[in-house]
Amino acid sequence: MAGTAAVVTVPAPAAPPPDPAPVPVPHGRKAAPGPRPLYLGTYTSVEGGGKGVSVVRYDPVSGAVTDAEPLAEIPDPSYITVHPDGHTLYAVDEREDGAVTAVRLADGHVLGSRSTGGSGPCHLSVHPSGRWLLSANYGSGSVAVHPVDASGALGERTALVAHSSPAPGPGQQGPHAHQFLTSPDGGHVLSVDLGTDTVYTYRLDTGHGTLTEVSRAHTRPGAGPRHLTFHPNGRYAYLANEVDDTVAVCAYDPATGRLTVGEPQSSGAAGDATNYPAQFVVTPGGDFAFLANRGHDSVARYAVEEGGARLRLLDTVPVDGDFPRHLALAPDGRLLFTANQRSGTVSVFHVDTGTGALSRAGEPFASPVAVCAVPL
Repeated sequence: MAGTAAVVTVPAPAAPPPDPAPVPVPHGRKAAPGPRPLYLGTYTSVEGGGKGVSVVRYDPVSGAVTDAEPLAEIPDPSYITVHPDGHTLYAVDEREDGAVTAVRLADGHVLGSRSTGGSGPCHLSVHPSGRWLLSANYGSGSVAVHPVDASGALGERTALVAHSSPAPGPGQQGPHAHQFLTSPDGGHVLSVDLGTDTVYTYRLDTGHGTLTEVSRAHTRPGAGPRHLTFHPNGRYAYLANEVDDTVAVCAYDPATGRLTVGEPQSSGAAGDATNYPAQFVVTPGGDFAFLANRGHDSVARYAVEEGGARLRLLDTVPVDGDFPRHLALAPDGRLLFTANQRSGTVSVFHVDTGTGALSRAGEPFASPVAVCAVPL
């Protein structure tokens, strides 16, 4: 569907505290010349699945992809991320007995795995300090914290918090933690739970790795929030609601960690196919946001207006693949990657930094059950 949809403006939260601690910004860096690595996660326990984490090379100018090779054999690494120093990759082991695994990127050596204390971990992120790994257990509806040592290896879990309330939303049998991330100011960590229609905010004790809940933000019943992405200014975020096929603009107060969820908006999907929004990414300058639509099999393109407080739907672009589960921008924001789970492909698009327009950079390339793509 092309065109516009209703837009919602969220009132601005209180101003952030003065002189916040500096936090590394993952996007907006100038791309290094020559081929760059793109790390891919997959499911290994399904028919036609991969063998673990693999790596390909992409040209940051043309978007051309070459030289696919295995990196590490890990069971069901459905979500991966890289340490801020670029030396270590972390992957979930999305199994009933959930775990997180550390891999040294220089040689693919597995540094070890640690239990997440729950089932079906589906997301993980590294705290900007580089000292803590945050993970979300979808099956058991809990979040975990592990320390990261100087080598990049993981220590024993320091925190495990189950989302025991509120009661599960309509159609849900229990909590389903789907994401665990750090706010841009570094002061709070937030967990998005699809089963309870809630985003929980915690304060992380960066000395001991423990969690203290400070607030909760509730979506409308049955929204099924899946993934939250912050605007670069740190005062707004965009929420993809998987179950009711909507998105929402959220205001964020860095001083208190409180998130305020705005009214639901269109995902851009249209037609008879059931659609499940997966996640947002925001361009480094904060001018455009892109949403992965599974079912509609498209990327919805939004203009970000009023300093991040408003999303305006511009159009949707087919991904030329089936079920785009994950989106990622190259560090300079000029390429967009979509990991298309059911077609076993990754699509690459050029991003026009002035208009946010997407144009395909060649044909999608094959990657078995591709569900996560992380470019460096």
